[in-house]
Amino acid sequence: MGDIPSQLVTLDDPFWSPRLEVNARRAIFHQWEQLEASGCIDNFRILAGDIPGFREGWFFADSDAYKWLDAAARISASQPSPALSALMDDFIALLGRAQAPDGYLYTYNQIHFPSTRWTNLQIEHELYCHGHLIEAGVSHHIATSSDSLLTIARQAADRIVADFRDAGPEGTDGHEEIEIALIRLYRLTGEAAYLAQAERFIGQRGRMRPFAWTIWRQDKAVKERRALVKVLRQQYIAEHPEHAVFKLPPGNKSVEPKHSHLRSKLSGLSGKMLQQHAPFEKQEVPVGHAVRFGYLETAAAMLVREMAIPVSEGAAPVREAAVMENRLTGDAKQGGSDVGKTGGSVYGSKDGSVYGSKGGSVYGSKGGSETRPYATHRRVNRYLGAMEKAWERMVTRRMYVTGGLGAQPGLEGFGNDYELDPEYAYAETCAALASMFWNWEMALLSGQAKYSDLFEWQLYNAAGVGMGLSGESYLYNNPLACRGGVRRKAWYAVPCCPSNLSRTWADLGSYIYATEADKLTIHQLIGSRVKVALAGAPVAVEMSSRLPWEGAVTIRLQPERPAEFTIAVRIPSWAAETAHLAINGQASDLPHLNAKLEPTACGYDPRRSRFAALRRVWSPGDEITLQIEMPITQQRAHPKVKGHAGKAALTRGPLVYCLESVDNPGVDIFTDRLRAESLYAEAAPDLLGGIWVLRGETENGTPVTAIPYALWGNRGEAQMNVWVNL
Repeated sequence: MGDIPSQLVTLDDPFWSPRLEVNARRAIFHQWEQLEASGCIDNFRILAGDIPGFREGWFFADSDAYKWLDAAARISASQPSPALSALMDDFIALLGRAQAPDGYLYTYNQIHFPSTRWTNLQIEHELYCHGHLIEAGVSHHIATSSDSLLTIARQAADRIVADFRDAGPEGTDGHEEIEIALIRLYRLTGEAAYLAQAERFIGQRGRMRPFAWTIWRQDKAVKERRALVKVLRQQYIAEHPEHAVFKLPPGNKSVEPKHSHLRSKLSGLSGKMLQQHAPFEKQEVPVGHAVRFGYLETAAAMLVREMAIPVSEGAAPVREAAVMENRLTGDAKQGGSDVGKTGGSVYGSKDGSVYGSKGGSVYGSKGGSETRPYATHRRVNRYLGAMEKAWERMVTRRMYVTGGLGAQPGLEGFGNDYELDPEYAYAETCAALASMFWNWEMALLSGQAKYSDLFEWQLYNAAGVGMGLSGESYLYNNPLACRGGVRRKAWYAVPCCPSNLSRTWADLGSYIYATEADKLTIHQLIGSRVKVALAGAPVAVEMSSRLPWEGAVTIRLQPERPAEFTIAVRIPSWAAETAHLAINGQASDLPHLNAKLEPTACGYDPRRSRFAALRRVWSPGDEITLQIEMPITQQRAHPKVKGHAGKAALTRGPLVYCLESVDNPGVDIFTDRLRAESLYAEAAPDLLGGIWVLRGETENGTPVTAIPYALWGNRGEAQMNVWVNL
């Protein structure tokens, strides 16, 4: 199954279009201003010799600039702006001047420790920063066809391949990202060395023994280096009192459970925090830092997609095919993938090609067979098995009702099974985004609706909450109960989430559809238009949607001529019992729903989603309608989740709702009990840009209003609660 680039999809959605406009016209420029004010961009100017000064920010500050550049490129693909293009061009030219002749680019070392490279991989994020640089290069080339940034990215990637080709397990990164970047670069260029290096990083993960000694030694060195930089900074400011110091407001504080920092240290020493505790194929339980976990799983799913050979007509799926030959083999003499050749199929599809090709391949691969001597189909199965088990464990026992991930603030990561206290929730915005990336790759790899369903849920809730309506305020951590201490901010000391959100929003069009030779899969029910090639016929597809407020979706097809193909429409999990599907007004049966599922910790269950595969001869003007009733639903937590007895999370459609104090004067949103029979939904066109709210009353008759969780905090400081007494 192949995805469709976002620039080939036109979004026309009443919910998302205004948000993408804010992202493109306000958020991306606000982020640049903050990067300039904080000294992040000046770091590159200092390195290039353009200006004097002292480097500011964390050792990984470069990555924030690269994520901005990645976001700007993706925005330019569909919403070009001369002002944004000018900023990108100037910054790219600056990067070219700052980059070392051999491709290395990491301002922290180049400015402060010029003779040092790759010595603190677990903590100092060198490879992480290079990964985001490479991703930006890929995105920029796709958006503009220019090689200006791609050349810089490839020089950095070539440096990494040369330096790490023969490195052992000690040569793996602490914050996963480089793996994603190298695979994206491989998909664009067809250069097998990038894929091979990504596989080495993943395959060697968790094999450092003893890891506790490694992380202790690196932590000691990192602290010593930071202390030295602090002294040098103080000396510089004393000598240059004109040096501007960027001051941030106090950071958001999460409520810390008992022994939080001790648990974080133990997790770090064991390797669990960095997913270094075991080889990837044995990591069947989500542990550690939630963002890093998501990035690693994403990279592994991407790798498996590349490792999976084409499957002939009628063959079993990739992981079950006993007759499948190795495309990636332990024997260096074998190999010979046909990805990149005209006529080659991809990723386990039965016969085919993907979007717009004439039977060809995807991702810009330039053709020819390759020898990739690092993996076998057995590893494909092991990796897939581990990912499936980790996903199941995450969804059933370690995920909040919003789709948020990370119950341990000190760790910024997972707690134990059913450890999901709403006040302790860290649920970093980037963790939700990383999970979305993973779910998308799994959806394309497996064709299973559950992954697209979780993508949707996190999109509207756990990730959607991260950016304010203005595009100029953000949330980093996202508790499900807030008595104070958390509010939206213009910027953070670690501003990883803002640009990560922007690049995801900008690329939203690429997550809606996927194609095979004679099949179009609709993963997200977002108003949009696209033209695809199905069964040899160009087909224009137009989808209108009233989600998330009203459950009406219409898909209109305009094939150039009548042709037989399949349209697969995802039926959301939240619509499992209320969806009605029709073709040209004639009711169509929905697939059977498997009800034998382990209850989830939070109540929401993406496994209830499925695809309705509609195969027929389609004619111009044919219309598919999906009508979904949208009652208010009470999500109940698993009995093993402490403190949730008698409480419920209110949901409607794909949205989780919450009580915010600003809407509920005279109500104790944490203790007052609501009357379930009083709840109803209504449009509130003048509230928060036009939304639907839930209204009701408490047991003593006081009016209550609930708003979508993603919109809380847009009206100043407030208290908020998701799990209400009901």
